[in-house]
Amino acid sequence: MLRVLSPYPVTVLIVLLLSACESEPVQDTTPEAADTLAATALPPEPTVTYTGSTAENARVEHGEAIEDVDEARRALHAQHHPHTPIESRSLPGPFELPEMTSIRDFALLKDDLVVINPGPGEYVHVMEGQRHGYRNLTIGITYTAPGGAPPMHTHAGEESHVLLEGKILYALGDEVFTIEGPYIVNIPPMVPHSFMNLGDGLAELVVIFPANVWEYDVLDTFPFRNMDMEAMRQAPTRQPLSRE
Repeated sequence: MLRVLSPYPVTVLIVLLLSACESEPVQDTTPEAADTLAATALPPEPTVTYTGSTAENARVEHGEAIEDVDEARRALHAQHHPHTPIESRSLPGPFELPEMTSIRDFALLKDDLVVINPGPGEYVHVMEGQRHGYRNLTIGITYTAPGGAPPMHTHAGEESHVLLEGKILYALGDEVFTIEGPYIVNIPPMVPHSFMNLGDGLAELVVIFPANVWEYDVLDTFPFRNMDMEAMRQAPTRQPLSRE
């Protein structure tokens, strides 16, 4: 029988072993701890570019220029859906046209873009085409925190959403559904829509418009107000869901 002799007394070995066990951190695996970890793992919220003191528009809120909806626009909405538009939003101005002679004019960083805050937990870095040398293209990159959502709204032109990772709850016209990335969602012109991040991490949607101006109309309804969010997280993707 092989015997290993230790230079330490047995009592010393026991103390060392217990000390090593006590120094091992205990991981909290409760749902509350997971939620806290996810929240602390989020990158800091962006800062909006324009405020009332830095923009020339008469009314600037959450980084956006706010205008009343005229009768012609109200009549346009009435042709497409039953909701009432309450305001129009766009990017404040003015801005300087790029000379398009430098690499910096063609290759933009996210930090080069205007930041807006359309709704709770929802920010967008906006590449508005007219500000960056495009004739028919505007792109946004969202910072959509868990539970974050923009208001229900419409655009005059079509829109596409691209998400590589995450699970999103959508309201698209009269339909509500969930979808998990990677995906592409087609949003036709004047169709009311909104979305909410159902995941625990940050969702960064890429939103694309075949126009060089960023603008949209906010409606007097919010589709997710009375919905069971936990049930939505468990719902299958691309299946119509009830709002009740």
